[in-house]
Amino acid sequence: MPGPAHVPEAARALVAGPHVAHLATVLPDGGPHVVPLWVGWEGDRLAFLTGPGSRKARNLARDPRVAVSVTETGNPYVMATLRGRVVEVLDGDAGWAVVDRLSALYTGGPYPRGEERHAYLVEIDHATAPSFG
Repeated sequence: MPGPAHVPEAARALVAGPHVAHLATVLPDGGPHVVPLWVGWEGDRLAFLTGPGSRKARNLARDPRVAVSVTETGNPYVMATLRGRVVEVLDGDAGWAVVDRLSALYTGGPYPRGEERHAYLVEIDHATAPSFG
């Protein structure tokens, strides 16, 4: 397997800001499944959250490969694409710590409790940050 990729600074900045990203996973029939979500960095790994029974989680349990696109809020011509694979899933207190950091980035506060959430950490294999405007 390839090791961590160099991630361009522009891609790092987009993931670090409160910009909605789109995550693609692989369905059981091999088709793509794409959903919008929050992303952030946990060290050199891209982080996102989901419920353990979600379609994303079920897809990733079978095939950890992901692709993510993120555009700058208010300027969709500034974008990044990242590909990699989930290398760690955090639950319990460790997972909630990441979930709360992501929620604080996007909402200014902790994530509401009431539904179980896990944090997924992605090792990036390939990243680009083209700008079209």
